[in-house]
Amino acid sequence: MSARGKRKDDDEHASEGDAPPKKTSKKDSDETDEIVVCEISKNRRVMVRNWQGKIVVDIREFYVKDGKQMPGKKGISLSMDQWNVLRNHVEEIDKAVNENSLGN
Repeated sequence: MSARGKRKDDDEHASEGDAPPKKTSKKDSDETDEIVVCEISKNRRVMVRNWQGKIVVDIREFYVKDGKQMPGKKGISLSMDQWNVLRNHVEEIDKAVNENSLGN
């Protein structure tokens, strides 16, 4: 596993996880500002939420701890700019998926 440095401007995108760093003991009060849009599978969800004052589309795996569903590190939080880029390329993604599945 290689260690990757994180640029300062990457912090606004929350791409590696939604939990604050361990050195921070403060818990986000924005946790109630989330809307579960859909469950992709038993342990994967798409949510729209407020993270550090910004709206993000969060696609994340969850796990159960002490009977509660907790967000895991595996996932991605997309800023509105990133979400719009992805949304604008859905047809191209579908086309690539269809072309790739024809060979199987």
